[in-house]
Amino acid sequence: MNKRYSIFIIPILIISHLFILNGIFYFLIKNNYWNLESILVYNIGWLYTSLIFNTYRIRRYSKLSIIMFNFLKHAFVFSFLFFAYFGVTNKFIDVDRNINVLLLTFSIQFIFSYLYIFALKKYRIEGGNIRKVVIIGENQSVDLLRNFFNKNAEYGYKYQGFFSETNKECRNKYLGKVEDCFDYVLDNKIDEIYCSISSLSTKMAEKIVDFGDNNLVLVKFVPDATKMLHKTVLEYYDYIPILSRRILPFDNSFNKGLKRLFDILFSLGVIVFVLSWLIPIFAILIKLESKGKVFFKQTRDGLNGSTFECYKFRSMKVNNDSDKKQATRGDARITKIGSFMRKTSIDELPQFFNVLKGDMSIVGPRPHMVRQTKEYSKTVNKYMVRHFVKPGITGLAQVKGYRGEIETKHDIDNRVRLDIFYIENWSFLLDLKIILLTVTNAIEGEDKAY
Repeated sequence: MNKRYSIFIIPILIISHLFILNGIFYFLIKNNYWNLESILVYNIGWLYTSLIFNTYRIRRYSKLSIIMFNFLKHAFVFSFLFFAYFGVTNKFIDVDRNINVLLLTFSIQFIFSYLYIFALKKYRIEGGNIRKVVIIGENQSVDLLRNFFNKNAEYGYKYQGFFSETNKECRNKYLGKVEDCFDYVLDNKIDEIYCSISSLSTKMAEKIVDFGDNNLVLVKFVPDATKMLHKTVLEYYDYIPILSRRILPFDNSFNKGLKRLFDILFSLGVIVFVLSWLIPIFAILIKLESKGKVFFKQTRDGLNGSTFECYKFRSMKVNNDSDKKQATRGDARITKIGSFMRKTSIDELPQFFNVLKGDMSIVGPRPHMVRQTKEYSKTVNKYMVRHFVKPGITGLAQVKGYRGEIETKHDIDNRVRLDIFYIENWSFLLDLKIILLTVTNAIEGEDKAY
């Protein structure tokens, strides 16, 4: 197993950060450092703020961007406490000099953290610091987890195969029946077992948990994504475990206000600095190629099932099927300038007016035609959950490749899955990341039909 050295990964990072902080403070601000009180304040303050922002709560599946963002928040609050300490104690401090010292300290710590974690991920790709894992059972989430293990070597999970009561010999890495897992885990020194909740009886699940506890093997359970509506949190009433619905990010009025403020400022910027000169240019190009209005309005479903008029640049010839027939690849209705606008997503830019009005957000589930909503609400499980938030100009599903024409049920199922993930795991950083990926995809000219 590979547990021997993993316990040192986080301590090395903590010690390195403290070494950098104390070293720079000692050499550059000796007058405010070289006494026991200051040393304790700096080091305890650094460690305390790290607990607040989970700076060192790093799992092998933690994303590098999240780790570094937590560090920046940590550094910002530490700086505030640093200057507050001198204000409370009325000690003399050269503010400009100390700001430069803090910036130097955080820059070196940031670069070290990035290189350290980046090197660790590279080391795992080469086969070091791995965790051997097996999966027990079958469901949609298990399939996604299997793909995650196979496609993300940098996290250090080495997928060995799966056990299932269903005869799956024809499938790759089928290891046998569930009962066969115990001997296999011991013989092959497996580190972690992932179990499909829907595939196991209560008795078998308890047996696997007991086996893991007795053999120092970590056991985790994977819920079926098609049967889970919300994230849940385990709470205790005295010693009684209770699973309850976790408060979603958009239930918090601060998060909701922050997202709306960003929508207003960002959409105003686009309207003033981009659309103010872009609309006249494309109005001429659209009019030159085909008769009809410059803008196309279509009724779409929005927040809590309400409807609104969604704005777009007209990319098709005027036709009577716009509200009935979804655009497809090679659609004869699409004009030449319309094809270009669709490849670059320029046709969506007028939706910033929808954002300013409050009908849409910049990031969120893409709104569908009313006809599509009626159809999918009956055939796609949890489809209507998308309408708990405002629809967006772009979304997580779009930047993950589920963009444009919906050709199969697989396409819409994955859109809904990613939309629900976004709703449950929203953060301001996630919105910024999606916007950046959207711009990148638009520059590359990824084709879409819808």
